[in-house]
Amino acid sequence: MRHQYRTLSEAEKQQMQRIKDLGAEFIDALHEIGGTAPAGEAMGSRDLSLAKTHAEDAVMRAVRHITA
Repeated sequence: MRHQYRTLSEAEKQQMQRIKDLGAEFIDALHEIGGTAPAGEAMGSRDLSLAKTHAEDAVMRAVRHITA
């Protein structure tokens, strides 16, 4: 566990923002195909819920790589 964080470069900040934007875009697409509201937490099926969870995990892990 880190107790101190390092300062990110501008390139790293841009990479992190891009990853988060791509994740949000993917989750919005899941809501679209599931027929649910993007602002809501409910998904159209268990499979879409799992896809969302894995997308969130993927974004978190990519960000952790960038900020490590």
